[in-house]
Amino acid sequence: MAYGTAKAGLDKLAADLSHELTPHGVTAVSLWPGLVRTELILSQCREKADGSGMEMVLPRHEGDDGPDQAIDLVISESPRFTGRAVAALYCDSKRLELTGRAFACAELAHHYGFEDVDGRQPPVIRSQEDAAAALPSLFNQ
Repeated sequence: MAYGTAKAGLDKLAADLSHELTPHGVTAVSLWPGLVRTELILSQCREKADGSGMEMVLPRHEGDDGPDQAIDLVISESPRFTGRAVAALYCDSKRLELTGRAFACAELAHHYGFEDVDGRQPPVIRSQEDAAAALPSLFNQ
């Protein structure tokens, strides 16, 4: 709940800043990074059983003795991916048309045609349906 509330607050801040600063040519947007491969995230990862990459093991709930749940890092982003989104916005002469809105960094990658450092474009996850499509092992149980 706190995470969602904070995101909503930042989205509202971008909208309000846009209202105040558009007359001065300033663009204000809210960026939503996806699962970023930070040192903390990587410290919670393991090699996948089939050897095809890494996965982040999710903490178990009290009393849960079922199999581990994990997120395949194939959907993750490097820390540079957000930087590439900011750089693409900065270079866009029409960026003021985007002011006041919230964007997943992956949405901007599709819009501007950039990729992450490993050549991938992480999926856009803005809803539970998007998350279910990107993470079927967590949602199809």
